[in-house]
Amino acid sequence: MSLTMSSSERELFLSALHVGIISIPRATKGPLTVPIWYDYRPGGELWVITDADSIKGKLLTKTSRISLCAQTETAPYQYVSVEGPFTTRPSTQEELLAMAVRYLGEEQGKAYAENSADGGEGSIVVAIAPETWFSVDYNKM
Repeated sequence: MSLTMSSSERELFLSALHVGIISIPRATKGPLTVPIWYDYRPGGELWVITDADSIKGKLLTKTSRISLCAQTETAPYQYVSVEGPFTTRPSTQEELLAMAVRYLGEEQGKAYAENSADGGEGSIVVAIAPETWFSVDYNKM
């Protein structure tokens, strides 16, 4: 019995609200692996926002591929992991607001976006093109 999700199942799972865990290679240590907000629409790119001057932002300039994993926290356990090339570009205030509302709701999301230290300046959108997928769904047992 396979616990692997179908293509449509894994895309639907990834598009749902989960905190992602991003993993970015480092030259002399294990990869930087930290939680991050993300968004994804089936068939498209997965995207996150980070500060260009953060550890994540600086490491992204030294690599061409990254990974992200999203999971459930309760049984029956499920996860989807993607890996692939990415692009970066400056983020917009609208993207910061959309991401904040996705994770915090309308009221808190607006407050978060309005109170960002620099209004999102210096932040970048990192768009990952998923090429490699891994998934497990214990609902299939």
